[in-house]
Amino acid sequence: MRILKKLLVRIILLIVAAGILCGSVVAVLGYLMYRDALKEQSLEDKVAEVQADPSYTALADLPEIYLDAVVAVEDHRFEQHCGIDIIAIARAAWNNIKSWSLREGGSTITQQLAKNLYFTQERSFIRKAAEVFMAFRLERTYSKDEILELYVNSIYFGDGYYCVRDASEGYFGKEPADMTDEEATLLAGIPNAPSVYSLTANPDLAAQRQQYVLQQMVKYGHLGEEEAAAILQN
Repeated sequence: MRILKKLLVRIILLIVAAGILCGSVVAVLGYLMYRDALKEQSLEDKVAEVQADPSYTALADLPEIYLDAVVAVEDHRFEQHCGIDIIAIARAAWNNIKSWSLREGGSTITQQLAKNLYFTQERSFIRKAAEVFMAFRLERTYSKDEILELYVNSIYFGDGYYCVRDASEGYFGKEPADMTDEEATLLAGIPNAPSVYSLTANPDLAAQRQQYVLQQMVKYGHLGEEEAAAILQN
């Protein structure tokens, strides 16, 4: 019995050691990817490139309900974290272990911005590590408002629309500031899976996603239940 216990302890220690070693390798390779990305183009130049787009829209020109919807559905701890959300990452890691896949990433708005600015959509641990390093850099360099503004101006909304202004004009034929509450909350749900929630390809699925957006807004105190219900009735 003692031999079995010792063997079990050794196996556990080997697994832990292997995990630490693999994690260290991934972190180093991720840092190198992050460093190479900045060597190719500095963060300041990359941000200036996004801001120079004629369709770039300032936060002041966006409906408050749209911004609240984005934060509620994408990263409700956005104002509290330093670029990564440990709770979301732990939940995603557990779900990935259970499914033996990389279906969930637990990405914050800052991490998504880092990916959109520098990296591909490839799902790998190394790219994820590089994304984390870039998220930390973004949080050190820019304010939360600046990060959120860059985010909504660099995400994909389907149908060839790569920023909030293009999506608002393309889907609704109006400036972002003129979106109704119904349109704003509908638009906020699309970037999670643009090919799935595109308003032209799958309007019914987009409407289902909007219901989830409104549920999250109620859950995190951005809307009351009656307000959310009224938006759906419009």
